[in-house]
Amino acid sequence: MAASESDFNLKVVLVSFKQCLNEAEEVQLDHYLAGWRGLVRCVGETSARRQALLATVPGRSRQAALCPEDGGGVPCPEVSAYTPHRFLNSLGAIFSFISKDVATKVQIMEGLCGGPGREHYSTLQSMVAYEVGHKLVDLERRARYPDSGCRTVLRLHRALRWLQLFLEGLRTSPEDASTATLCTESYNASLAAFHPWIVRRAVTVAFCTLPARRAFLEAMNVGPPEQAVEMLSEALPFIERVYSISQKLYAEHALLGLP
Repeated sequence: MAASESDFNLKVVLVSFKQCLNEAEEVQLDHYLAGWRGLVRCVGETSARRQALLATVPGRSRQAALCPEDGGGVPCPEVSAYTPHRFLNSLGAIFSFISKDVATKVQIMEGLCGGPGREHYSTLQSMVAYEVGHKLVDLERRARYPDSGCRTVLRLHRALRWLQLFLEGLRTSPEDASTATLCTESYNASLAAFHPWIVRRAVTVAFCTLPARRAFLEAMNVGPPEQAVEMLSEALPFIERVYSISQKLYAEHALLGLP
């Protein structure tokens, strides 16, 4: 499968996550965000199309399609007929149910990393030390700092766990494995705990439309499925390490439950 410049490419994403950790095993935010940009790049156009199409959907269905969690939308069965099936042709498009939220979070972090206080946002560790030390984080309820870096990265951190679990499932599962089952199990073990029931229901229904495992591996644009599995075997330990270091840091500062 020939990949155009705008196509999703797993290698580009995984290289970014492989470069996340410096020699001190600190998470470098520029590489971390680069990985997420690669994941949501293909989703942006799909989301824009979906929003335009939703404008033509009757009010009740449109509202059902935008089940909010932290400002994000999820696809609901009532609107599936209005969504271009092209969104299933790339791995990045599986993020459609959180793409709007992820893209928003990445933009917030880009603003912080490039803003007046950017020297405090070179690594995840320096960001946490700065925001916690200067009381720039809402610890009990969203109030003065709803877009703090700590809270924003926490949402990406949770989604990274889902990504890690799903890709690991793709890597280790047999050829005839159900991607809907893999995705649902990964979701239930990660993001589901932070979503209301209506979102969980809509997401798991949407997973039933996912293509076969082989189609997913081919859509990664790194060669035949066997090559995609090999690349996952090489790169997933790096994603797991980034997640583990971030999880430990947030736990040490009691930030895992930020509102």
